[in-house]
Amino acid sequence: MTTVNTSATAVPGVTSNSTPVPAPLAGRREWFALAVLMLPVLLVSVDNTVLSFALPEISRYFETSGTMLLWIVDSYPLVLAGLLVVMGSLGDRFGRRRLLMIGAAGFALFSVAAAFAPTAAFLLASRVGLGVFGAMLMPSTLSLIRNIFADRNQRRIAIAVWAAGFSSGAALGPLLGGVLLENFWWGSVFLLAVPVLVLMLALTPILVPESKDPAPGRIDVVSIVLSIATMLPIVYGIKNLATDGPLLVSATAAFIGLASGIAFVTRQLHRPDPMLDVRLFTVRAFSGAVLVNLLALFSLVGFLFFVSQHLQLVLGLSPLDAGLILLPGLLVTIVAGLAVVPVVRHLPPHAVVSVSLLFSAVAYAMIALLDDGGSAGFLMLAFVILGLGVGASETISNDLILSTVPAAKAGAASAISETAYEVGSVLGTAVLGSILLATYQQNLVLPGGLTEAQVESSTETLGGAVEVASQLTPAGASLLRDSAFHAFDSGVTITSGIAALLMVGASVLAAWSLRGSAKTEPVAPARSA
Repeated sequence: MTTVNTSATAVPGVTSNSTPVPAPLAGRREWFALAVLMLPVLLVSVDNTVLSFALPEISRYFETSGTMLLWIVDSYPLVLAGLLVVMGSLGDRFGRRRLLMIGAAGFALFSVAAAFAPTAAFLLASRVGLGVFGAMLMPSTLSLIRNIFADRNQRRIAIAVWAAGFSSGAALGPLLGGVLLENFWWGSVFLLAVPVLVLMLALTPILVPESKDPAPGRIDVVSIVLSIATMLPIVYGIKNLATDGPLLVSATAAFIGLASGIAFVTRQLHRPDPMLDVRLFTVRAFSGAVLVNLLALFSLVGFLFFVSQHLQLVLGLSPLDAGLILLPGLLVTIVAGLAVVPVVRHLPPHAVVSVSLLFSAVAYAMIALLDDGGSAGFLMLAFVILGLGVGASETISNDLILSTVPAAKAGAASAISETAYEVGSVLGTAVLGSILLATYQQNLVLPGGLTEAQVESSTETLGGAVEVASQLTPAGASLLRDSAFHAFDSGVTITSGIAALLMVGASVLAAWSLRGSAKTEPVAPARSA
Protein backbone atom coordinates (compact mmCIF):
# COMPACT_ATOMS: atom_id res chain seq x y z
CA MET A 1 0.00 0.00 0.00
CA THR A 2 1.24 3.43 -0.90
CA THR A 3 2.45 5.62 1.94
CA VAL A 4 1.52 9.30 1.78
CA ASN A 5 4.58 11.53 1.77
CA THR A 6 4.14 14.05 4.56
CA SER A 7 7.46 15.80 4.50
CA ALA A 8 7.56 18.63 6.95
CA THR A 9 8.90 21.00 4.30
CA ALA A 10 6.25 20.27 1.67
CA VAL A 11 3.24 22.56 1.62
CA PRO A 12 0.45 21.61 -0.81
CA GLY A 13 0.02 24.21 -3.51
CA VAL A 14 3.54 25.68 -3.19
CA THR A 15 6.57 24.71 -5.28
CA SER A 16 10.21 25.08 -4.32
CA ASN A 17 10.38 28.49 -6.07
CA SER A 18 7.14 29.61 -4.32
CA THR A 19 5.10 29.49 -7.54
CA PRO A 20 1.51 28.52 -6.63
CA VAL A 21 0.28 25.31 -8.25
CA PRO A 22 -3.06 23.56 -7.77
CA ALA A 23 -3.09 20.94 -5.04
CA PRO A 24 -3.99 17.45 -6.33
CA LEU A 25 -7.69 16.70 -6.16
CA ALA A 26 -9.02 13.67 -4.35
CA GLY A 27 -10.81 11.05 -6.43
CA ARG A 28 -13.40 8.37 -5.79
CA ARG A 29 -10.96 6.22 -3.82
CA GLU A 30 -10.23 9.02 -1.35
CA TRP A 31 -13.92 9.70 -0.75
CA PHE A 32 -14.51 6.00 -0.09
CA ALA A 33 -11.60 6.18 2.34
CA LEU A 34 -13.40 9.04 4.13
CA ALA A 35 -16.50 6.87 4.46
CA VAL A 36 -14.38 4.18 6.13
CA LEU A 37 -12.81 6.72 8.49
CA MET A 38 -16.25 7.89 9.59
CA LEU A 39 -17.07 4.50 11.12
CA PRO A 40 -14.82 4.80 14.18
CA VAL A 41 -15.70 8.48 14.60
CA LEU A 42 -19.38 7.65 14.95
CA LEU A 43 -18.73 4.77 17.33
CA VAL A 44 -16.40 6.60 19.69
CA SER A 45 -18.74 9.58 19.97
CA VAL A 46 -21.79 7.32 20.40
CA ASP A 47 -19.98 5.49 23.19
CA ASN A 48 -19.66 8.80 25.04
CA THR A 49 -23.43 9.08 25.55
CA VAL A 50 -25.11 5.72 24.92
CA LEU A 51 -24.20 4.20 28.29
CA SER A 52 -26.28 6.67 30.30
CA PHE A 53 -29.51 4.94 29.26
CA ALA A 54 -28.22 1.54 30.37
CA LEU A 55 -27.16 2.60 33.87
CA PRO A 56 -30.42 1.75 35.69
CA GLU A 57 -30.37 -1.80 34.31
CA ILE A 58 -26.63 -2.18 35.00
CA SER A 59 -27.19 -1.01 38.56
CA ARG A 60 -29.93 -3.61 39.12
CA TYR A 61 -27.99 -6.39 37.38
CA PHE A 62 -24.79 -5.98 39.40
CA GLU A 63 -26.42 -4.50 42.54
CA THR A 64 -23.53 -2.08 42.62
CA SER A 65 -22.93 1.19 44.44
CA GLY A 66 -23.43 4.65 43.03
CA THR A 67 -19.68 5.24 43.24
CA MET A 68 -18.94 2.21 41.08
CA LEU A 69 -21.55 3.33 38.54
CA LEU A 70 -19.93 6.74 38.40
CA TRP A 71 -16.53 5.18 37.70
CA ILE A 72 -18.02 2.95 35.00
CA VAL A 73 -19.32 6.06 33.25
CA ASP A 74 -16.32 8.32 33.83
CA SER A 75 -13.46 5.88 33.21
CA TYR A 76 -13.91 5.91 29.42
CA PRO A 77 -13.76 9.70 28.79
CA LEU A 78 -11.08 10.12 31.48
CA VAL A 79 -8.70 7.65 29.83
CA LEU A 80 -9.64 8.85 26.35
CA ALA A 81 -8.87 12.48 27.14
CA GLY A 82 -5.66 11.59 28.96
CA LEU A 83 -4.17 9.61 26.07
CA LEU A 84 -5.21 11.60 22.98
CA VAL A 85 -2.05 13.69 22.73
CA VAL A 86 0.16 10.64 23.32
CA MET A 87 -1.63 8.56 20.69
CA GLY A 88 -1.58 11.39 18.18
CA SER A 89 2.17 11.65 18.48
CA LEU A 90 2.61 7.88 18.27
CA GLY A 91 0.54 7.87 15.09
CA ASP A 92 2.83 10.49 13.57
CA ARG A 93 5.80 8.29 14.40
CA PHE A 94 4.64 4.73 13.67
CA GLY A 95 1.90 5.31 11.10
CA ARG A 96 -1.62 6.67 11.49
CA ARG A 97 -3.34 3.87 9.59
CA ARG A 98 -1.47 1.27 11.64
CA LEU A 99 -2.53 2.93 14.90
CA LEU A 100 -6.10 3.22 13.58
CA MET A 101 -6.30 -0.51 12.90
CA ILE A 102 -4.79 -1.43 16.26
CA GLY A 103 -7.31 0.87 17.92
CA ALA A 104 -10.22 -0.65 15.98
CA ALA A 105 -9.24 -4.22 16.86
CA GLY A 106 -8.78 -3.38 20.54
CA PHE A 107 -12.00 -1.37 20.70
CA ALA A 108 -13.97 -4.28 19.22
CA LEU A 109 -12.47 -6.80 21.68
CA PHE A 110 -13.13 -4.63 24.72
CA SER A 111 -16.67 -3.92 23.47
CA VAL A 112 -17.39 -7.66 23.57
CA ALA A 113 -15.76 -7.90 27.00
CA ALA A 114 -17.93 -5.06 28.31
CA ALA A 115 -21.12 -6.55 26.84
CA PHE A 116 -20.62 -9.85 28.66
CA ALA A 117 -18.93 -8.52 31.82
CA PRO A 118 -19.56 -10.93 34.73
CA THR A 119 -18.95 -8.29 37.42
CA ALA A 120 -19.09 -4.53 37.78
CA ALA A 121 -15.30 -4.42 38.27
CA PHE A 122 -14.82 -6.30 34.98
CA LEU A 123 -17.11 -3.83 33.24
CA LEU A 124 -15.07 -0.96 34.69
CA ALA A 125 -11.83 -2.51 33.42
CA SER A 126 -13.41 -2.99 29.99
CA ARG A 127 -14.39 0.67 29.88
CA VAL A 128 -10.79 1.63 30.65
CA GLY A 129 -9.66 -0.56 27.74
CA LEU A 130 -12.20 1.13 25.47
CA GLY A 131 -10.74 4.49 26.46
CA VAL A 132 -7.20 3.38 25.61
CA PHE A 133 -8.08 2.07 22.15
CA GLY A 134 -10.58 4.86 21.50
CA ALA A 135 -7.72 7.33 21.96
CA MET A 136 -5.92 5.55 19.09
CA LEU A 137 -8.90 5.94 16.78
CA MET A 138 -9.83 9.60 16.95
CA PRO A 139 -6.56 11.47 16.18
CA SER A 140 -5.77 8.93 13.46
CA THR A 141 -8.99 9.64 11.56
CA LEU A 142 -8.59 13.42 11.47
CA SER A 143 -4.86 13.34 10.70
CA LEU A 144 -5.43 10.86 7.84
CA ILE A 145 -8.01 13.24 6.40
CA ARG A 146 -5.38 16.00 6.52
CA ASN A 147 -3.04 13.90 4.40
CA ILE A 148 -5.58 12.30 2.03
CA PHE A 149 -7.21 15.60 1.01
CA ALA A 150 -4.52 18.04 -0.13
CA ASP A 151 -6.94 20.49 -1.78
CA ARG A 152 -8.18 23.02 0.79
CA ASN A 153 -11.80 23.07 -0.39
CA GLN A 154 -12.06 19.29 -0.58
CA ARG A 155 -10.45 19.01 2.84
CA ARG A 156 -13.04 21.39 4.27
CA ILE A 157 -15.81 19.16 2.94
CA ALA A 158 -14.10 16.08 4.40
CA ILE A 159 -13.64 17.80 7.77
CA ALA A 160 -17.29 18.89 7.66
CA VAL A 161 -18.30 15.24 7.27
CA TRP A 162 -15.93 14.27 10.10
CA ALA A 163 -17.24 16.97 12.46
CA ALA A 164 -20.83 16.08 11.60
CA GLY A 165 -20.07 12.45 12.38
CA PHE A 166 -18.66 13.34 15.78
CA SER A 167 -21.57 15.61 16.71
CA SER A 168 -24.22 13.28 15.32
CA GLY A 169 -22.68 10.34 17.17
CA ALA A 170 -23.03 12.19 20.46
CA ALA A 171 -26.66 13.02 19.69
CA LEU A 172 -27.41 9.54 18.32
CA GLY A 173 -26.22 7.89 21.53
CA PRO A 174 -29.47 8.51 23.46
CA LEU A 175 -31.59 7.51 20.44
CA LEU A 176 -29.71 4.26 19.83
CA GLY A 177 -29.64 3.54 23.54
CA GLY A 178 -33.39 3.90 23.74
CA VAL A 179 -33.98 1.57 20.78
CA LEU A 180 -31.57 -1.13 22.01
CA LEU A 181 -32.70 -1.13 25.62
CA GLU A 182 -36.35 -1.39 24.68
CA ASN A 183 -35.57 -4.61 22.79
CA PHE A 184 -32.37 -6.13 24.24
CA TRP A 185 -30.31 -6.39 27.43
CA TRP A 186 -27.87 -3.71 28.63
CA GLY A 187 -24.84 -5.30 26.97
CA SER A 188 -26.30 -4.61 23.52
CA VAL A 189 -25.14 -0.98 23.73
CA PHE A 190 -21.54 -2.23 23.60
CA LEU A 191 -22.02 -4.88 20.90
CA LEU A 192 -23.21 -2.15 18.53
CA ALA A 193 -19.56 -1.35 17.78
CA VAL A 194 -18.38 -4.83 16.80
CA PRO A 195 -19.81 -5.38 13.28
CA VAL A 196 -18.98 -1.80 12.28
CA LEU A 197 -15.35 -2.15 13.38
CA VAL A 198 -14.99 -5.53 11.68
CA LEU A 199 -16.11 -3.89 8.44
CA MET A 200 -13.65 -1.06 9.01
CA LEU A 201 -10.76 -3.47 9.60
CA ALA A 202 -11.54 -5.19 6.31
CA LEU A 203 -11.76 -2.01 4.23
CA THR A 204 -9.05 0.19 5.77
CA PRO A 205 -6.03 -1.63 4.23
CA ILE A 206 -7.69 -1.45 0.82
CA LEU A 207 -8.86 2.18 0.78
CA VAL A 208 -6.87 4.18 3.34
CA PRO A 209 -3.20 4.98 2.57
CA GLU A 210 -0.61 4.91 5.33
CA SER A 211 0.97 8.19 6.41
CA LYS A 212 3.49 9.19 9.04
CA ASP A 213 6.07 11.79 9.93
CA PRO A 214 9.15 11.04 7.78
CA ALA A 215 11.46 12.54 10.40
CA PRO A 216 9.94 11.66 13.79
CA GLY A 217 11.64 12.51 17.04
CA ARG A 218 12.75 9.97 19.57
CA ILE A 219 10.22 8.35 21.88
CA ASP A 220 10.17 10.51 25.00
CA VAL A 221 8.81 8.43 27.87
CA VAL A 222 9.01 11.33 30.32
CA SER A 223 6.88 13.53 28.04
CA ILE A 224 4.35 10.74 27.64
CA VAL A 225 4.04 10.38 31.42
CA LEU A 226 3.77 14.15 31.90
CA SER A 227 1.10 14.40 29.20
CA ILE A 228 -1.03 11.77 30.91
CA ALA A 229 -0.36 13.31 34.32
CA THR A 230 -1.61 16.63 32.95
CA MET A 231 -4.87 15.56 31.33
CA LEU A 232 -6.14 12.80 33.63
CA PRO A 233 -6.11 14.75 36.93
CA ILE A 234 -7.60 17.90 35.37
CA VAL A 235 -10.46 16.05 33.69
CA TYR A 236 -11.04 13.98 36.83
CA GLY A 237 -11.08 17.11 38.99
CA ILE A 238 -13.71 18.71 36.78
CA LYS A 239 -15.88 15.60 36.83
CA ASN A 240 -15.51 15.24 40.60
CA LEU A 241 -16.64 18.82 41.07
CA ALA A 242 -19.58 18.29 38.72
CA THR A 243 -20.83 15.35 40.79
CA ASP A 244 -20.60 17.34 44.03
CA GLY A 245 -17.44 15.53 45.12
CA PRO A 246 -15.07 16.86 47.78
CA LEU A 247 -13.62 20.24 46.84
CA LEU A 248 -10.22 19.25 48.23
CA VAL A 249 -10.07 16.28 45.82
CA SER A 250 -10.81 18.49 42.82
CA ALA A 251 -8.32 21.13 43.95
CA THR A 252 -5.59 18.53 44.49
CA ALA A 253 -6.25 16.93 41.10
CA ALA A 254 -6.16 20.33 39.40
CA PHE A 255 -2.87 21.20 41.12
CA ILE A 256 -1.26 17.93 40.02
CA GLY A 257 -2.50 18.42 36.48
CA LEU A 258 -1.33 22.03 36.24
CA ALA A 259 2.07 21.24 37.74
CA SER A 260 2.52 18.36 35.29
CA GLY A 261 1.36 20.59 32.45
CA ILE A 262 3.95 23.24 33.27
CA ALA A 263 6.65 20.57 33.40
CA PHE A 264 5.42 19.14 30.08
CA VAL A 265 5.47 22.52 28.31
CA THR A 266 8.91 23.37 29.71
CA ARG A 267 10.29 20.04 28.51
CA GLN A 268 8.84 20.47 25.02
CA LEU A 269 10.32 23.95 24.68
CA HIS A 270 13.81 22.70 25.52
CA ARG A 271 13.84 19.57 23.34
CA PRO A 272 15.07 19.67 19.72
CA ASP A 273 12.41 17.08 18.77
CA PRO A 274 9.43 17.68 21.07
CA MET A 275 6.61 15.16 21.31
CA LEU A 276 4.21 18.09 20.91
CA ASP A 277 5.34 21.39 19.45
CA VAL A 278 3.70 23.71 21.99
CA ARG A 279 4.86 26.69 19.92
CA LEU A 280 1.81 25.97 17.79
CA PHE A 281 -0.20 27.77 20.44
CA THR A 282 1.65 31.00 19.63
CA VAL A 283 -0.20 30.95 16.28
CA ARG A 284 -3.32 32.95 17.05
CA ALA A 285 -5.51 31.12 14.54
CA PHE A 286 -4.48 27.74 15.94
CA SER A 287 -5.19 28.63 19.58
CA GLY A 288 -8.41 30.39 18.66
CA ALA A 289 -9.66 27.42 16.64
CA VAL A 290 -8.89 25.04 19.51
CA LEU A 291 -10.89 27.22 21.92
CA VAL A 292 -13.76 27.44 19.43
CA ASN A 293 -13.84 23.63 19.29
CA LEU A 294 -13.93 23.43 23.07
CA LEU A 295 -16.71 25.99 23.44
CA ALA A 296 -18.81 24.56 20.60
CA LEU A 297 -18.83 21.14 22.28
CA PHE A 298 -19.42 22.85 25.61
CA SER A 299 -22.65 24.30 24.26
CA LEU A 300 -23.75 21.07 22.57
CA VAL A 301 -23.16 18.72 25.52
CA GLY A 302 -24.49 21.24 28.04
CA PHE A 303 -27.72 21.46 26.06
CA LEU A 304 -28.08 17.68 25.76
CA PHE A 305 -27.47 17.32 29.51
CA PHE A 306 -30.58 19.19 30.57
CA VAL A 307 -32.83 18.73 27.54
CA SER A 308 -32.75 14.92 27.85
CA GLN A 309 -33.91 15.16 31.47
CA HIS A 310 -36.59 17.71 30.68
CA LEU A 311 -38.00 15.68 27.80
CA GLN A 312 -38.13 12.40 29.73
CA LEU A 313 -38.80 13.44 33.32
CA VAL A 314 -40.75 16.69 33.01
CA LEU A 315 -42.61 16.03 29.74
CA GLY A 316 -42.81 12.26 30.30
CA LEU A 317 -41.45 11.12 26.93
CA SER A 318 -39.84 7.71 26.45
CA PRO A 319 -36.09 7.56 25.69
CA LEU A 320 -36.89 6.77 22.05
CA ASP A 321 -39.36 9.64 21.67
CA ALA A 322 -36.94 12.03 23.37
CA GLY A 323 -34.24 10.97 20.94
CA LEU A 324 -36.56 11.59 17.99
CA ILE A 325 -37.19 15.14 19.22
CA LEU A 326 -33.44 15.76 18.89
CA LEU A 327 -33.21 14.22 15.42
CA PRO A 328 -33.97 17.42 13.39
CA GLY A 329 -31.21 19.27 15.24
CA LEU A 330 -28.83 16.42 14.51
CA LEU A 331 -29.64 16.61 10.79
CA VAL A 332 -29.19 20.39 10.76
CA THR A 333 -25.77 19.98 12.41
CA ILE A 334 -24.69 17.74 9.54
CA VAL A 335 -26.17 20.00 6.83
CA ALA A 336 -24.67 23.15 8.37
CA GLY A 337 -21.22 21.59 8.52
CA LEU A 338 -21.38 20.79 4.81
CA ALA A 339 -23.14 23.97 3.68
CA VAL A 340 -20.56 26.25 5.32
CA VAL A 341 -17.81 25.00 2.97
CA PRO A 342 -18.90 27.05 -0.10
CA VAL A 343 -19.79 29.96 2.17
CA VAL A 344 -16.26 30.26 3.56
CA ARG A 345 -14.85 30.53 0.03
CA HIS A 346 -16.47 33.96 -0.22
CA LEU A 347 -16.52 35.13 3.40
CA PRO A 348 -13.61 35.27 5.87
CA PRO A 349 -13.48 32.31 8.30
CA HIS A 350 -13.44 34.50 11.40
CA ALA A 351 -16.75 36.11 10.38
CA VAL A 352 -18.40 32.76 9.59
CA VAL A 353 -17.33 31.17 12.88
CA SER A 354 -18.27 34.25 14.88
CA VAL A 355 -21.79 34.36 13.42
CA SER A 356 -22.16 30.58 13.84
CA LEU A 357 -21.44 30.82 17.55
CA LEU A 358 -24.07 33.54 17.85
CA PHE A 359 -26.66 30.98 16.67
CA SER A 360 -25.73 28.87 19.70
CA ALA A 361 -26.14 31.94 21.89
CA VAL A 362 -29.60 32.58 20.41
CA ALA A 363 -30.68 28.98 21.13
CA TYR A 364 -29.73 29.31 24.78
CA ALA A 365 -31.24 32.79 25.05
CA MET A 366 -34.58 31.43 23.79
CA ILE A 367 -34.66 28.91 26.64
CA ALA A 368 -33.44 31.45 29.20
CA LEU A 369 -36.48 33.64 28.48
CA LEU A 370 -38.87 30.85 29.49
CA ASP A 371 -40.02 29.85 32.97
CA ASP A 372 -41.12 26.29 32.25
CA GLY A 373 -38.21 24.81 30.26
CA GLY A 374 -40.21 24.74 27.03
CA SER A 375 -42.42 22.31 25.14
CA ALA A 376 -41.05 19.47 23.04
CA GLY A 377 -41.58 21.48 19.85
CA PHE A 378 -39.87 24.54 21.29
CA LEU A 379 -36.84 22.53 22.42
CA MET A 380 -36.69 20.88 19.00
CA LEU A 381 -36.49 24.35 17.40
CA ALA A 382 -33.84 25.49 19.89
CA PHE A 383 -31.72 22.43 19.16
CA VAL A 384 -32.04 23.05 15.42
CA ILE A 385 -30.65 26.59 15.91
CA LEU A 386 -27.91 25.29 18.20
CA GLY A 387 -27.01 22.56 15.71
CA LEU A 388 -26.74 25.15 12.95
CA GLY A 389 -24.14 27.06 14.95
CA VAL A 390 -22.18 24.04 16.18
CA GLY A 391 -22.05 22.32 12.79
CA ALA A 392 -20.73 25.38 10.95
CA SER A 393 -18.20 26.46 13.58
CA GLU A 394 -16.70 22.97 14.03
CA THR A 395 -16.01 22.51 10.32
CA ILE A 396 -14.07 25.77 10.00
CA SER A 397 -12.24 25.48 13.32
CA ASN A 398 -11.00 21.96 12.56
CA ASP A 399 -9.88 23.03 9.10
CA LEU A 400 -7.90 25.90 10.62
CA ILE A 401 -6.29 23.62 13.21
CA LEU A 402 -5.03 21.25 10.54
CA SER A 403 -4.08 23.97 8.06
CA THR A 404 -1.78 25.79 10.46
CA VAL A 405 0.55 22.79 10.93
CA PRO A 406 2.66 20.75 8.50
CA ALA A 407 1.04 17.56 7.24
CA ALA A 408 3.77 15.58 9.02
CA LYS A 409 2.48 16.86 12.38
CA ALA A 410 -1.20 16.26 11.63
CA GLY A 411 -1.48 13.57 14.29
CA ALA A 412 -0.37 15.85 17.11
CA ALA A 413 -2.60 18.68 15.86
CA SER A 414 -5.56 16.31 15.56
CA ALA A 415 -4.95 15.09 19.09
CA ILE A 416 -5.10 18.66 20.37
CA SER A 417 -8.37 19.17 18.51
CA GLU A 418 -9.76 15.95 19.97
CA THR A 419 -8.64 16.90 23.46
CA ALA A 420 -10.52 20.18 23.07
CA TYR A 421 -13.61 18.15 22.14
CA GLU A 422 -13.31 15.94 25.21
CA VAL A 423 -12.56 18.80 27.61
CA GLY A 424 -15.44 20.78 26.11
CA SER A 425 -17.74 17.81 26.68
CA VAL A 426 -16.58 17.45 30.27
CA LEU A 427 -16.91 21.17 30.97
CA GLY A 428 -20.36 21.32 29.39
CA THR A 429 -21.62 18.78 31.89
CA ALA A 430 -19.47 19.96 34.80
CA VAL A 431 -20.03 23.70 34.65
CA LEU A 432 -23.61 23.88 33.41
CA GLY A 433 -24.58 20.71 35.29
CA SER A 434 -23.19 22.03 38.58
CA ILE A 435 -25.02 25.34 38.22
CA LEU A 436 -28.22 23.52 37.32
CA LEU A 437 -27.93 21.19 40.32
CA ALA A 438 -27.20 24.02 42.75
CA THR A 439 -30.20 26.02 41.53
CA TYR A 440 -32.41 22.93 41.65
CA GLN A 441 -31.46 22.20 45.24
CA GLN A 442 -31.91 25.81 46.29
CA ASN A 443 -35.44 26.09 44.85
CA LEU A 444 -36.75 22.61 45.72
CA VAL A 445 -39.50 22.59 48.38
CA LEU A 446 -40.16 19.14 49.83
CA PRO A 447 -43.52 18.05 51.26
CA GLY A 448 -43.63 16.89 54.87
CA GLY A 449 -43.45 13.28 55.98
CA LEU A 450 -40.52 12.16 53.80
CA THR A 451 -37.96 9.74 55.17
CA GLU A 452 -34.30 10.72 55.33
CA ALA A 453 -33.54 8.50 52.34
CA GLN A 454 -36.39 10.06 50.34
CA VAL A 455 -35.17 13.56 51.15
CA GLU A 456 -31.65 12.70 50.03
CA SER A 457 -32.83 11.07 46.82
CA SER A 458 -35.16 13.98 45.96
CA THR A 459 -32.48 16.62 46.46
CA GLU A 460 -29.74 14.78 44.54
CA THR A 461 -31.42 14.68 41.12
CA LEU A 462 -34.69 15.37 39.36
CA GLY A 463 -34.91 11.66 38.56
CA GLY A 464 -34.66 10.88 42.26
CA ALA A 465 -37.52 13.25 43.04
CA VAL A 466 -39.72 11.64 40.37
CA GLU A 467 -38.94 8.19 41.77
CA VAL A 468 -39.78 9.30 45.32
CA ALA A 469 -43.03 10.88 44.10
CA SER A 470 -44.13 7.47 42.80
CA GLN A 471 -43.98 6.20 46.41
CA LEU A 472 -46.22 8.92 47.89
CA THR A 473 -49.93 9.56 48.10
CA PRO A 474 -51.46 11.33 45.07
CA ALA A 475 -51.49 14.68 46.87
CA GLY A 476 -47.91 14.37 48.12
CA ALA A 477 -46.70 13.10 44.76
CA SER A 478 -48.28 16.07 42.98
CA LEU A 479 -46.68 18.54 45.38
CA LEU A 480 -43.22 16.98 45.04
CA ARG A 481 -43.35 16.68 41.26
CA ASP A 482 -44.58 20.25 40.77
CA SER A 483 -41.88 21.60 43.08
CA ALA A 484 -39.14 19.49 41.49
CA PHE A 485 -40.17 20.45 37.95
CA HIS A 486 -40.28 24.14 38.87
CA ALA A 487 -36.88 23.95 40.62
CA PHE A 488 -35.32 22.14 37.69
CA ASP A 489 -36.69 24.57 35.13
CA SER A 490 -35.48 27.50 37.24
CA GLY A 491 -32.03 25.98 37.01
CA VAL A 492 -32.43 25.55 33.26
CA THR A 493 -33.31 29.25 32.92
CA ILE A 494 -30.25 30.42 34.83
CA THR A 495 -27.94 27.89 33.16
CA SER A 496 -29.15 28.84 29.69
CA GLY A 497 -28.61 32.52 30.39
CA ILE A 498 -25.01 31.86 31.47
CA ALA A 499 -24.41 29.63 28.45
CA ALA A 500 -25.81 32.33 26.12
CA LEU A 501 -23.34 34.87 27.52
CA LEU A 502 -20.47 32.39 27.15
CA MET A 503 -21.36 31.81 23.51
CA VAL A 504 -21.41 35.56 22.87
CA GLY A 505 -17.96 35.71 24.42
CA ALA A 506 -16.84 32.81 22.22
CA SER A 507 -18.13 34.69 19.18
CA VAL A 508 -16.07 37.75 20.09
CA LEU A 509 -13.03 35.51 20.68
CA ALA A 510 -13.43 33.92 17.25
CA ALA A 511 -13.81 37.29 15.53
CA TRP A 512 -10.50 38.42 17.05
CA SER A 513 -8.36 35.29 17.07
CA LEU A 514 -9.30 33.90 13.66
CA ARG A 515 -8.99 37.19 11.78
CA GLY A 516 -6.58 36.76 8.88
CA SER A 517 -6.67 32.96 9.20
CA ALA A 518 -7.65 32.51 5.54
CA LYS A 519 -4.06 33.30 4.62
CA THR A 520 -2.51 31.14 7.33
CA GLU A 521 0.11 28.66 6.13
CA PRO A 522 1.49 25.69 8.03
CA VAL A 523 4.16 26.60 10.53
CA ALA A 524 7.40 24.68 10.49
CA PRO A 525 8.01 22.34 13.41
CA ALA A 526 10.67 23.20 15.93
CA ARG A 527 14.10 21.78 15.08
CA SER A 528 17.51 22.14 16.60
CA ALA A 529 20.04 24.27 14.86
